[in-house]
Amino acid sequence: MAPDSLDSVRPVRSSRSVPADRPRPGVLNGLSHAALAVWALLIVAPLLWTFLASFKSNTEIFGDALQLPGELRLDAWGRAWGKAHVGRYLANTAVVVAFSTFGTMLFGSMAAYVLARYRFPGSRVIYYYFTAGMAFPVFLALGPLFFVVKRVGLLYTHTGVVLVYIAYSLPFTIFFLAAFFRTLPESVAEAARIDGASHTRTFFQIMLPMARPGLVSITIFNVLGQWNQYLLPLVLLARDEKDWVITQGIANISTLAGYEADWPGLFAAVCMAILPVLVVYVVFQRQIQSGLGAGALK
Repeated sequence: MAPDSLDSVRPVRSSRSVPADRPRPGVLNGLSHAALAVWALLIVAPLLWTFLASFKSNTEIFGDALQLPGELRLDAWGRAWGKAHVGRYLANTAVVVAFSTFGTMLFGSMAAYVLARYRFPGSRVIYYYFTAGMAFPVFLALGPLFFVVKRVGLLYTHTGVVLVYIAYSLPFTIFFLAAFFRTLPESVAEAARIDGASHTRTFFQIMLPMARPGLVSITIFNVLGQWNQYLLPLVLLARDEKDWVITQGIANISTLAGYEADWPGLFAAVCMAILPVLVVYVVFQRQIQSGLGAGALK
């Protein structure tokens, strides 16, 4: 073949742009997307209706459910914040959740690290003992828990609630972080020990920063779970209304709304309880996904 004829030769391109071994989207893929869309609608629609109802009047609330508010009314939010004491409930909840989450992450991360990286007699038994706590629902221990907290003198106090929150959050925290700490390279810890770092310094300055994705994910889970807890505060903080957390306050407002006919105030209070949790999830959504993905890929 002449050299000039080689220029006229063009590589033959396949008419298929997708490799043969790549699976094509099928019926199950479409059904899964449809199911997710329906599920998202079932979640978003009630939240949107609750938010709009906080700006409606009683007549509009019990009228057409799809009707928009006739005007922007903010008085229900003011009544919920002041008259219904939602602001005080939110402050109590923020303090309790902050201390309980800090204690859960501190003790849970230390216990998970020791159980995941060190072998000693009874280590597996202790690990299984912690993880067994996930199998027991909260309501099964409410009676004994009430008398234990009362015996130590912490009944009807925020301190008692914080300690109970920590105890009930430790099983899942240790289970999650232990699996994450096992994926970290042992060579880094060995290099730190060769340089003379103690076990405590190795944990706090080297291993803990390396486990940051997992720590962020489990922290958000603990915040959401403790923020929405209702049974434990109901039993341990049932005496003085000024010490109630947001779930107790919303339940009380819901009971009073039927007598006072202040349904917009109830929905405004519910929105105030939802917004902090929603903001936390939206802000840390990427961190949660990266933490779960890092733990799965490793």
